[in-house]
Amino acid sequence: MSQIEPKNRNKIVSISIAVLALILLLLYMQGSFVSKVSPGLSPQSGASKTPGNMAVVEKKQVDDILAWPGTVRSRTVANIAPKMMARIIEVKVNAGDKVKKGDLIARLDERDIKAQENAALAALAGANAQANRAQADEQRTRSLYSKEAATRENFDAVVARAKEAKASVNQAASTVNEIRSHLADTLLLAPFDGIVVKRLKEPGDMGLPGVPVVTLQTPQGLRLEAEVPNTCAGHYSIGMDVTVRIDTLGKTASAQIDEIGPEVDPQTRTQLIKIALPAIEGLQPGYFGWLEQACGQHEALLIPASAVQHIGQLEVVKVWSEGRELMRHIRTGKTFGDQIEVISGLHAGESVIAHPQQAQ
Repeated sequence: MSQIEPKNRNKIVSISIAVLALILLLLYMQGSFVSKVSPGLSPQSGASKTPGNMAVVEKKQVDDILAWPGTVRSRTVANIAPKMMARIIEVKVNAGDKVKKGDLIARLDERDIKAQENAALAALAGANAQANRAQADEQRTRSLYSKEAATRENFDAVVARAKEAKASVNQAASTVNEIRSHLADTLLLAPFDGIVVKRLKEPGDMGLPGVPVVTLQTPQGLRLEAEVPNTCAGHYSIGMDVTVRIDTLGKTASAQIDEIGPEVDPQTRTQLIKIALPAIEGLQPGYFGWLEQACGQHEALLIPASAVQHIGQLEVVKVWSEGRELMRHIRTGKTFGDQIEVISGLHAGESVIAHPQQAQ
């Protein structure tokens, strides 16, 4: 039979000591070394004088606070899109840029429209020449007719040609104005002061009517938009005060419900809730946020959070029972202000010893 090497023997001894120490600690926490103490309790040394910082375990109805993710968006959003089909020559802005009303956003290819404008101007010049000649003929024929040197038939024909030439001039001028309006449409301008949140097209892409090149938002009038399950959305009403949290800024604020979507998404069973946000320094469209909501209630046991002590990963409290302090292991849940919910280990009406000096 082979003997155990000294190195391995030392390792086995160390592990055995560690296991034994852990077992002794668990037995101590259960009160195995203290007589006349029920399991889970261990008496604390000290006088039996009643502490002045005791708190009674209370049973209360508390709100089930839930948080729904949302995105900060502007109340005013504009998708800057062409009104015609033309190739994009230049995009002057990028996402995050600030623009002023009237600033150039993008420029479309204008060569075809310029050619149309030149042709329309030539047609207008021709129509003006025809109108001037017809007007001169009308004046000459009118003079001859007044001297009975021209027939009524000739006079009427000349007057008709003059009116027709004038109508042709008006039509040619309208065509020029229409083409020039199309020429102005090759320049995409900012309709208001705002921030570019998306750049969707690049130079060389084909611009199509109604297809956005960039998306522009105003930095004022921001709202948090969150999808809330319809079972909880029914607790909301327009104008209701709610709590929102912006993790990026580390800020929590009170806000008001501004709009509630009337439709329920058939796939997610949620409704869109829009919350008007107050002025928060540094807040920008696109930030991530949370809508916190009380959706229902439950009965909970509450004790001061300062009564809970931590020993490693264990949570313990000191219970005052039969004139002595007893250590008890508990499990806690959510925190409600300066109180904390006890999930197991305590009963309503018991007294625990708080430690105000440990309050955060």
